Order: sequence, then structure tokens, then C-alpha cells
Amino acid sequence: MTTETEQESKPRAPLTRDRVLRAATALADRQGIDAVTMRGLADEFGVEAMSLYHHVANKEDVLNGVVDVVMGEIHAAVGAVAPPEEPAAWKTVLRARILAAREVFLRHPWAPAVFQTRTETPLSVLDYYDSVLALMDAGGFTHQQAHHAMHALGSRALGFNQELFTPPDPGGSPDTSALQALAERLPHLTAMLSDVAHDDPDSTLGWCDDQAEFEFGLDLLLDGLDRLVGRG
Repeated sequence: MTTETEQESKPRAPLTRDRVLRAATALADRQGIDAVTMRGLADEFGVEAMSLYHHVANKEDVLNGVVDVVMGEIHAAVGAVAPPEEPAAWKTVLRARILAAREVFLRHPWAPAVFQTRTETPLSVLDYYDSVLALMDAGGFTHQQAHHAMHALGSRALGFNQELFTPPDPGGSPDTSALQALAERLPHLTAMLSDVAHDDPDSTLGWCDDQAEFEFGLDLLLDGLDRLVGRG
């Protein structure tokens, strides 16, 4: 039987950049991205913060690194989706790959905010978009059409999109009494929300089915792009 003293005397696995970044990703999953600090990471390993600087330059370097960790998961997920057997299947394959990428972001709900704050696009992200363009190229898109498509899809091509607004209470249904008070000023918004609002505590807005809305918007875009192919 191994004693506690013997366990403590065992050498620790050496720190590496990969271990630090994976620990940062796991910490963000548990406590949110604000918990990812150099001191917080050092506590994860039971070392002084200075020990980390041999592997990461600073917090920004850590955030750039966790983007690559997440992108590694995305590349693995989309790589499991078989390529199209014929050009016309580009839309089906791209849809499946985007939804596979979205599954990764759903595991790391803090990640979209980190992606959006990067001042330079990491090569791992560019690799992903290059694979999207490869599908479009195989599907018959011209470069100009593909350029328009990338602008139209935006971050949705990667599996997430930014909502227009987030109410102050994302965990429940909208305050219908407050909406009714504004009904005269906002008649159309009030009527729509009163009709379609429902409680979805796991969503971004709290009262919309995020996955259904994401797929609805994605399908609108892909259907429109599909009709565009071949027009020159």
C-alpha cells in the first residue's frame, strides 16, 4: 500500500504549455473565463505563478492558447463528418460540420466571448474557414460567391452567433407585465414576444430555444447560398 508520504514524494509531471492550456480550459469550464488568471492557474498545479511563465507569456497568451485548444476539439469533431460524395452535397456536409463545431462551443460556453476578443485570428481558426471554403469550391461557388457567403455566415460558420441583446434575467421568461406597459410604444415587439416566448433556462436569452433558432438561421443562409450557386 502506498502511504501518503510516498505519494507526496512522487515527482510531479513536468509542466508543459499543453498542460497549462488544457488546465486553463478546464478551469474556464468549471468557473468561467474570469477565473483563468496566472495565479488561478498556478493554484491548479500547486506551484508559484512564476513557474508558468516558462510556458506562457501572460494571460493573453493563455487566452490565445485556449482558442487553439477549443479549435483542436472542433477540428476533431468536423473531421468525423465525411466529405461530400458529389458537389451538390456541399450544403448537407457543411451543415453537419457547423453543428458539430457548435457542439464543442456548447461544452465551452465561455469560448465565443474569448474568440471575439482576439485581435489576430489564430491559424487554427483560419484552417477551419479554409475547409469551409474548400467545400464551397467543390460545390461550385465562384470566389466572389464564396466571399459573400463567408460574410453572410460570419461566426455562424464556426458554430456560434451573437444575439442582438440579452435581457437582465436570462434564466426565465420575459417580464410580460413590463412589456404590456410598453405595448403602446412597442406594439409589434410586445405582440410577438407574448405569442412566442417560452421558458428555456439553458438558452442565451432565457426564453428562446437557442439551438432551434441557430439552426433556423443557418438553414435560411444555406438554402439561399444553395440557390446562388451556378449563377456565375
